[in-house]
Amino acid sequence: MRQIIAIAWKDTLIRFSSRSELLFFIILPVVFTLVLSGGLSKIGQSDNRVPVLVVDQDQTPLSAELLRTLGQSSAIHAVVDSPTQAAAMFAKNSTPAWLTVPAGFGAALAAGHPASLDLRTLPNNLNALAAQRAIDLAAGQVSQALAAASASTAQAEAIQPFASPAARQAYFEAGLAAARAAFASAPSRVSVTQPAAAAANTFNGNAQASAGQLITWVFIPLLATSAMFAYERSTGTLRRLFTTPVSRAVYLLGTLSGQLALALLQMLLLVVVGALLLGLQWGSSPAGLAVLLISFGLASVALGTMLGTFMRSESQANGASMALGMSMALLGGCWYPLELFPAAARTAAYLLPTAWAMQGLNNLLLRGAGLAGVLPQAGVLLGFAAVFFVVGVWRFRYD
Repeated sequence: MRQIIAIAWKDTLIRFSSRSELLFFIILPVVFTLVLSGGLSKIGQSDNRVPVLVVDQDQTPLSAELLRTLGQSSAIHAVVDSPTQAAAMFAKNSTPAWLTVPAGFGAALAAGHPASLDLRTLPNNLNALAAQRAIDLAAGQVSQALAAASASTAQAEAIQPFASPAARQAYFEAGLAAARAAFASAPSRVSVTQPAAAAANTFNGNAQASAGQLITWVFIPLLATSAMFAYERSTGTLRRLFTTPVSRAVYLLGTLSGQLALALLQMLLLVVVGALLLGLQWGSSPAGLAVLLISFGLASVALGTMLGTFMRSESQANGASMALGMSMALLGGCWYPLELFPAAARTAAYLLPTAWAMQGLNNLLLRGAGLAGVLPQAGVLLGFAAVFFVVGVWRFRYD
């Protein structure tokens, strides 16, 4: 065991002898994950409502009340702006809707007259339709309270005239406050339910980016284990090592366990990044996640071992690891969902360990699977590992 740990530690020191290795170990994987998921613009933001530009030209208490009602909407996010800036942004299609509250809006409502709003929307845009419905609802809530207060005041005046205009205004304001409170406490008449099956199949760009980049950036360095074997074989250090009391099994166990431990540490760091910065539910099944990541790591390092037996030089092994790793990540659905591939390509993808790893991670992230839900993928990955190890050990030579 002491020899295995010493060999693993020696390989770790060699790998991180250059500070640039940290760039590929954690910095670039995190940057690519955030960029591809859009996470750099989403950190600290959780508002997924439709943005609507609002220009208030009325500047009255009633227009301010309309803006407050819009701000409470669960469908739209009202962004108050100047007329010039709003026109420029709407012209660039930066927002699906642009609402202008014209001057005289509040005066018309207070007098009991119809008041108009100027709403401009993008044609054939579903978000614009949703914004229009939300604005109509907010305007209706503001006008309904006024209409109720006005009707109540008129009825009271018909029964007994007010002593003064001030008394009439006080009665109107009291009725308006009561109407607003009544409308605010009114129960919702509509409830929407989402089928569980539809929610389970929802695409999540953050999950795709986090899982895909985790597989890519861990897979390529593990394939580069082949370069370590090629380097020590070409320089003769492998032959000299075997003149010491170190068996081939101890050497392989030390090298492979060291690389696997580093890969598991890298995967753990990327899982934490996905959970903290992208809000992904990586911890829903710790046992399932651990089994799947270990199985993927074993399959990857075993493929690197097998690949090293075919490489004659370190540069050849590095080039092959990069090309093979990038290709298998792409074809395995790590960069784009497999659902976007042709049917034949989707079927062929499952000849690759990356496709099975990606499917298992999607089961955990998107479908809420537990340990039982990833056992088929983990079993296939362990099968890959067994085949690659057998071939690699059988072909292993020290010269």
